[in-house]
Amino acid sequence: MKLSFLGGVGEVTGSCTLVEAGGARFLVDCGMFQGGHEAWAKNQAALDIDLVHLDFVLLTHAHIDHSGLLPRLVALGYTGPIHLTATTAELLEVMLTDSAHLQEKEADWRARHRDARRQRAPAPLYTMNQARTCLRQLRTAAYETEFRPHPAVSCRFHNAGHILGSSIIDARVRAASGTRAGWSSPATWAK
Repeated sequence: MKLSFLGGVGEVTGSCTLVEAGGARFLVDCGMFQGGHEAWAKNQAALDIDLVHLDFVLLTHAHIDHSGLLPRLVALGYTGPIHLTATTAELLEVMLTDSAHLQEKEADWRARHRDARRQRAPAPLYTMNQARTCLRQLRTAAYETEFRPHPAVSCRFHNAGHILGSSIIDARVRAASGTRAGWSSPATWAK
């Protein structure tokens, strides 16, 4: 099992982990970097991975530092499912469209207040339409119910008690050799 931490390392925002095991490639969370002068550039550079061979996404909860780049992931070409709890899906409808609205307003403000001779008008990280498109890829699962997002992977959401709908994810991967590798989401590390 190979884990690549794409965010949330050395800081508390931008949670995103690429898991590769048993022929499956998936993300756990897809969070936005927040705060500081570097956040805009980090969010622009994030998700520089092979999206064509990404099988699915697992989401622990709706906080933007865990979910905020999902619309950008989809806008960059990811077409697969995003697995989460039903309550998290409900929260994302509000949070991601609100985040997109803020992205559009900030890009508009920057365009109006830039030095036209030296700066190019920045585009938003994603738009309202891209956020709505992302929401169509959500697939819900109940707590304590096993689901298989890939033939070699079984998952189960457990209540994390963090915010409504938050989950600890128990993911188990069956390798070609018949061995099993287990992985639990970072939410369990704090408990």
